[in-house]
Amino acid sequence: MAIPKLSPASQTSAIVLPSTGSTLDVPSACPLGIYTGSNDFLSGASDQVSYTYQKFGGDVLDLEVTSGSVYANYEEACLEYSYILNTHQAKNMLGSVLGQTTASFDHNGIMTGGETLSGSQVELKYPRFELRYGHRVGDGASLEAGFGGNQNQYSASVALTAGVQDYDLQSIISGSSAISDSGYSYQLEVGNKKLNITRVFYKTPQSMWRFFGYYGGLNVVGNGSIYGYGQYTDDSTFEIVPVWQNKMQAMAYEDHLYTRLSHYSYEIHNNKLRLFPEPDAQIVKNLWVTFTIENELNNWEEYSDKDIGSKGINNMNTLPFTNIPYSSINSIGKQWIRRFALALTKETLGQVRSKFGSIPIPGETVNLNGADLITQAKDEQEKLREELKTVLDELTYSKLAEQDAGVMSNVNTAQKFVPLLIYQG
Repeated sequence: MAIPKLSPASQTSAIVLPSTGSTLDVPSACPLGIYTGSNDFLSGASDQVSYTYQKFGGDVLDLEVTSGSVYANYEEACLEYSYILNTHQAKNMLGSVLGQTTASFDHNGIMTGGETLSGSQVELKYPRFELRYGHRVGDGASLEAGFGGNQNQYSASVALTAGVQDYDLQSIISGSSAISDSGYSYQLEVGNKKLNITRVFYKTPQSMWRFFGYYGGLNVVGNGSIYGYGQYTDDSTFEIVPVWQNKMQAMAYEDHLYTRLSHYSYEIHNNKLRLFPEPDAQIVKNLWVTFTIENELNNWEEYSDKDIGSKGINNMNTLPFTNIPYSSINSIGKQWIRRFALALTKETLGQVRSKFGSIPIPGETVNLNGADLITQAKDEQEKLREELKTVLDELTYSKLAEQDAGVMSNVNTAQKFVPLLIYQG
C-alpha cells in the first residue's frame, strides 16, 4: 500500500510567537490596562516579545504562545513589582502616617478620591517621622495622668447646702446635662453614662501675687547692710537666683495654701461625694469638679469639632498608595520586571504544552515538556520575589540607620590610629 502524500494548507503552527512585538497591539492585550497610557510601557511590553523569543529559542523551535500573552505577563510583572515595593514602603512609613487622611481607590488600585494626600503619590515620597503611634499611646497615658490626651474635659459647679455632707455628683451633673437649653458644654451628653471625676476643688482667692509681687526678691537677692532699702543697698553683694528656683518656690507656696489653710477634705466613691467637715454655706457656696464622660465618644469615632485621626490611616490597607508609575521604575526595577515577565511567559507556555503530554507522529511519539516548564517557571518567580524582598529588607530605614552607625563606628576606630600632631606656629 502506497503511503499517501499529505498536502497541508499551512506548514507552520497556527499559534507561534513572533520575533518582534508591536506597540499598537499592547493596549488591547493587557487585561487591566493600568499602564497602557504610558508610551514607555508600550515600548517595554513590545520589546519583551523579542526578549522572550530569543531567550526561549524561538528561532529554533516554535513557541506556542501569542504576543498578547507576553504583553499581559509584562503588565502583571509591573504590578507585582509595584506590590512588593509598596509593601516595603509601608513598613518604612506606616508608623509616621497613622491617623492621616486616607483615600478611595477603584478596582485597579488607582486613587479616585481623598483629601490632602489625594494625587500626591505618597508611595514615592520620603516621610517626616512623627512617631504617630507613640503619640496616640501617649495621649491615653496623659489622659489618665490628668493632662493632655484627646478626650474632652468638662467642669461643673456644685452648690453646697449648709450642714449637708453628701452629694451625688452623677445625678447633679446628669440632671444639668438633660436640660437642652442649659448652656453647659456637656448638655445632652451625659444621660446614663458614667462620669469619671478627675478633680474636686473650691476656688480660693489668688495667692500668687503675694509671692511674685511687691519686693518679691526675684532674680537677685540683696545681701547688704541693715540700712538698705528693698533689695538694694549701698555696698551690697547680689546672689543670682535661677528662675527654676523661683518656680519651685511659687508652686510650693501655692500648694501650702491649698493644703495647710484649707478647712475641707473629701472622699468620693462611685461619684458619691462626702465633705469633711459639714460645709458652712456662709464660707463656701460652690464646689467645682472636673470630669470626663465615659464612652462619650468611642475609640472609633471623631469629635465634631476636631480631627483626632480615628477615620484616617490605620494599617497598610488604608495607606494612600497607588500603583508605582512606570516612568518612576528605574533600570534595576525594569530588569526585574523583564525577568519576572519571562518566568510568567514560561509558565504560560508550560500550561499550553501540558494540554498534550505527547503528540503521535508516524513511527514515533513526541513528548512535550509542559510540566517541566511550569515547575521551572514557578521556582523562578519565587526566587525573584525573594531576591527583591531580601534586598528591600536590607534597605529599610531602620537597617540604613544601623549601617550608618556601623560606618561611623568603623571610621572612629580607624582614626584612632592617626597620630595627633602638635601644631607649631
